[in-house]
Amino acid sequence: MTTQSVRRLAAALTVTGALTVGITAVSTAQEPQADVVRTDKGPVRGVADGRSVVFNGIPYAAPPVGAQRFTLPQPAAAWSGVRDGSKKGAVCAQTNTEGTALLPGSAEDCLYLNVTTPRKPGKPKPVMVWLHGGGWNNGSGNDYDGTWLSETGDVVVVSINYRLGTLGFLGYPGLKDSGTYGLADQQAALRWVQRNARAFGGDPRNVTLLGESAGGLSTCAQLASPGARGLFHKAIIESGACSMNWPADLQYPGATVQDWWAPRSELKATGETVGKQIGCDDLACLRKADPLQLLTLTRYFGHGGTGTPLLPVDPRTALKAGIGSRVPVIEGNTRDEQAYFGWLFELDGKFDEAKYQQYLVKSFGDRAATVARRYPSSKYDSPMQAWNTVGSDRAWICTALTDSKQRAKRAPVYTYSFADRTATPYLDFPPGYRTDAYHSSELPYLFDFGPLLNPAQQEVSRTMLRYWTNFARTGDPNGPGLPVWKQYGRSGTGQSFQVGGATSVDLDALHNCDFWRGLK
Repeated sequence: MTTQSVRRLAAALTVTGALTVGITAVSTAQEPQADVVRTDKGPVRGVADGRSVVFNGIPYAAPPVGAQRFTLPQPAAAWSGVRDGSKKGAVCAQTNTEGTALLPGSAEDCLYLNVTTPRKPGKPKPVMVWLHGGGWNNGSGNDYDGTWLSETGDVVVVSINYRLGTLGFLGYPGLKDSGTYGLADQQAALRWVQRNARAFGGDPRNVTLLGESAGGLSTCAQLASPGARGLFHKAIIESGACSMNWPADLQYPGATVQDWWAPRSELKATGETVGKQIGCDDLACLRKADPLQLLTLTRYFGHGGTGTPLLPVDPRTALKAGIGSRVPVIEGNTRDEQAYFGWLFELDGKFDEAKYQQYLVKSFGDRAATVARRYPSSKYDSPMQAWNTVGSDRAWICTALTDSKQRAKRAPVYTYSFADRTATPYLDFPPGYRTDAYHSSELPYLFDFGPLLNPAQQEVSRTMLRYWTNFARTGDPNGPGLPVWKQYGRSGTGQSFQVGGATSVDLDALHNCDFWRGLK
């Protein structure tokens, strides 16, 4: 693989579903007005546009620096005077796409959140807390403008930053909370919401936790965590199933077998071994180490630590056993998740039929011929589209539907597919590459990323926003003027979103899930 290919591979893997491309939302603000809200730590002044008010950069926990590095989040300090809520807080420390420098504007002092609330008066509003994606190693809540969501559904939207990479998920001897510091930050933010929602017009008894990619995985973790019980009352998991996993070489060339959870004992042993790579033989050294040095180890710490106080039971085991919060859940995927990564297989040449067969063997071994019969490239526009369909069905969608089957035994579950294959790519895909409804392509339909949607896509966006916010309000996405969205456990169907309208679809059949569940 050439040096340029390696760099492009690194760039793709660093984003893993996060919005790290510096998108700036187009402002529709009128003459700004000032609103002041008093939080439990002090007053903050927001910026209003006549329809909503945004309060940025509110600290929800103390800076996790110095002796507080690799500790659970501590209470934020109170402040005097009125805090300026027009400026966002720092992004949590993360490296650039080549892993050679800290991303500009990122820092360890990063435990801040942003609140968007509609100006419309009335009774306390539902609160929606957004967890960003990025493979637990990059991204920021700052990238998501919650104005559309807030105004469309008359809800309060909270987006947060949480610790990432080694700083958020390190395992090491002596750290009982190994692999969970970023997840603990999320819980601290949820506790902040419980204390402060009413000040922003929100209802702390009606909180929906939602996230995409690693944010979806985080939501899954919080559903399984005893410490999160009662902090939220509904959940939306987008492209981040607990059981999501990849065979070798499926997500990107050269990938090992991948999943998202690891026992604390395994993470501790890893930390003790790889800490020596930066010259550290003990925890005291790691607490003093340069952040960039620590983040060079991030590839070893992309797992949530199980057997810990926050996750005493692996979320997959908890789901099967019925352990955890039994709340209504929306769970789903984009139809063509793997198209986000498929172009990586063409870095060193066209992905033709020979390559398709070669990678089927790499990923599935002696079952490759069985997979090829179910997914012959002749059924698709190209071997690449066939490969992306294999990856989407096997790793992303059927694992989510299997999880949803478990959840539906104990609480209402609604499944979906974002299937708009006309979605405009907001990432830097190679010219001519077919992106379809790639991983994260639904995000511009939920958040304001600027003028990316045509009128037909805007209608899809409005439909999704109404479903999402109806669900946040009542635990049921259905409402007047919307096509009926049936509960998955009762019907076996999900809702498909695309230009032309929302329709009911048998997602298990569409994605060959019985085939994948039976493949041994």
